[in-house]
Amino acid sequence: MTDSDNHGDGSTHSLETTASDRGSQRRDILKVGAGAVGIAGLAGCLTDDGSNGSDGSDGSDGSDGSDGSDGSDGSDGGSDTTNVAIVSSPAGFGDQAFNDLALDGLQNAAEEYDIEIQQVEETNQSNYQTVQSQLAESGDPDYDLIVLVSYNHTQALQTNAEEYPDQNWMLINASVDQPNVAGYTWANHEMSFQAGVLAGTMTTRELSHEGNSLDPDESVVGFVGGVDGSLINAFERAYRAGVEWIDEEIEVNVGYIGNYTDTQTANNIATSQYDAGADIVYHAAAAAGQGVFQAAQEADRFAIGVDADQSVTLPDYQDVIMASAVKYINEGTYEVAEAVVEDDWSSVQGSNVLGLESGGVEVVFGQAIGDSLPDVAAENLEESRQAIIDGEVTVPCSAGGC
Repeated sequence: MTDSDNHGDGSTHSLETTASDRGSQRRDILKVGAGAVGIAGLAGCLTDDGSNGSDGSDGSDGSDGSDGSDGSDGSDGGSDTTNVAIVSSPAGFGDQAFNDLALDGLQNAAEEYDIEIQQVEETNQSNYQTVQSQLAESGDPDYDLIVLVSYNHTQALQTNAEEYPDQNWMLINASVDQPNVAGYTWANHEMSFQAGVLAGTMTTRELSHEGNSLDPDESVVGFVGGVDGSLINAFERAYRAGVEWIDEEIEVNVGYIGNYTDTQTANNIATSQYDAGADIVYHAAAAAGQGVFQAAQEADRFAIGVDADQSVTLPDYQDVIMASAVKYINEGTYEVAEAVVEDDWSSVQGSNVLGLESGGVEVVFGQAIGDSLPDVAAENLEESRQAIIDGEVTVPCSAGGC
């Protein structure tokens, strides 16, 4: 289903600093992979090549045990092996975005410390409480840290964090108020506002790249979300606000897939938006977002990626990925793994929100298209970034949702 809206009150001015410089400095750490490190015996987990032994949809992974850990004595500065388990979101590993970034940070930590990683792909949210408890109870090996990718794990963890008080957990994109939980949320709303600023800036301008182009006579952009709920609503509303900050007359078309895996539905929604005049479509749909990029190529238009620099992680679509709204999830999982190794849990425990001010999120230009974007694109991104940091702009919703 699609709808449209247009609001806004902002104007823009030129600045000398650019967002593209910051993006290029950090591009290398976003070259994620889906391979596992130190994978051992949990039934249904990913195989050594990063693929699931089954279809990942029946909850079979994690069904026969994994681990239990008290999270407090599994490391003494790196002399003993630290065992870490990571459980996917419903999108699964191999999404070239959210899940793979989380895994990438652990793999980076394993290059620096004696860490073994157990990769558990579970795409059925109804199985999360069982998978979590089996990991916490298993003693072969004990897990010093269990990383849970996505807010979808929150309800199950509210029970399990209390049930297993000696187990350390990391929850991504949400938090649970327990001393054994490190909740890390990236400011999805701030980066989505900036995605809107870029889309609003470019929809009225001329741009041509490898046969793809913008129509400066149309002022229409699009948004394709995964699940129509609080979290993705924050992406949508903030994106709209960013577009409106540029020009209240720009039309924003919106559609939701209903999940994070259906690339065909994503393609259909995006295609309808391009057919309705959209120059640029921003997706917040995890793995399903590849359908948006396919639609952009078919329509000879452009798109904005999410989570990782998808012009790097999905190079087949770099000709249409104008930019990506990225969150440095890999830095967060590295940080928590390092804290566990160094027995410094207090430094990561609790609710941690990383936004524009801390450099936890930003919009980076696509590796192929970035050099073709006009200076005003970087200038508007920098001006809006500083306005958000200074409190001059209030972004709708919060990092955790609407």
